[in-house]
Amino acid sequence: MADARQAPVGVFDSGVGGLSVLAEIQRLLPGESLLYVADGGHIPYGEKSPQFIRERCVQIAEFFRAQGAKALVVACNTATVAAAADLRERYPNWPLVGMEPAVKPAAAATRSGVVGVLATTGTLQSAKFAALLDRFASDVRVVTQPCPGLVELIEAGDLQAPALRELLLGYVQPLLDAGCDTIILGCTHYPFLKPLLAQMVPAPVSLIDTGAAVARQLQRLLQQRDLLAVGPAAEPQFWTSANPQHLQHILPALWQKSYIVQSFQS
Repeated sequence: MADARQAPVGVFDSGVGGLSVLAEIQRLLPGESLLYVADGGHIPYGEKSPQFIRERCVQIAEFFRAQGAKALVVACNTATVAAAADLRERYPNWPLVGMEPAVKPAAAATRSGVVGVLATTGTLQSAKFAALLDRFASDVRVVTQPCPGLVELIEAGDLQAPALRELLLGYVQPLLDAGCDTIILGCTHYPFLKPLLAQMVPAPVSLIDTGAAVARQLQRLLQQRDLLAVGPAAEPQFWTSANPQHLQHILPALWQKSYIVQSFQS
């Protein structure tokens, strides 16, 4: 009988953003074999209906289950808001980790009492985000900045493009002008912008994302079920519902290594 501990972990996002989470998982749990689906054929999720997003998430979850995945990581804030509760209900015995903007650690970290949030419009408008603010940010001022167009430019793969720099600066400057000393990166795509952001924000400004926290939560869930891998990991596998050649081309810039990308049909 196959050892369940050696089964892979499935990770997905609407595009390449979840690779930032995948990297944190690999860093913390180097023994785990990882599967990644970029649903690039339907990006951005933020402009889709919750029902559509739930249907996509179920299709991807079913694909991972067919691959024998022992756990699921929803490496997308928008998909977590729209579908995590539905997925947990549908698969009650399957370890599942979602994303949420790092409001709690940001509220604890700020010295100026002003926290900025860079996120998609969908995340900022969600009831879940409002609940996080009520729960953890009652003593701080939170300045939110929707960032339309940012995900699409990151998906193009040129993280030094002048258009990307210009758009990002337009979103960051109002947060700095408002006195934010802590900025939440509220989308899994945005950690790829840290080198660019470092050129735009003063050194004392903290940039906070939740990739490492997601990796720790996955570790806890696997430990609870005695599912932590015990042997060497298989090479990660990648699929996309968009053009596999495009992801294959930009993967070295985002993942520091080349891999064959397979087509995800659903």
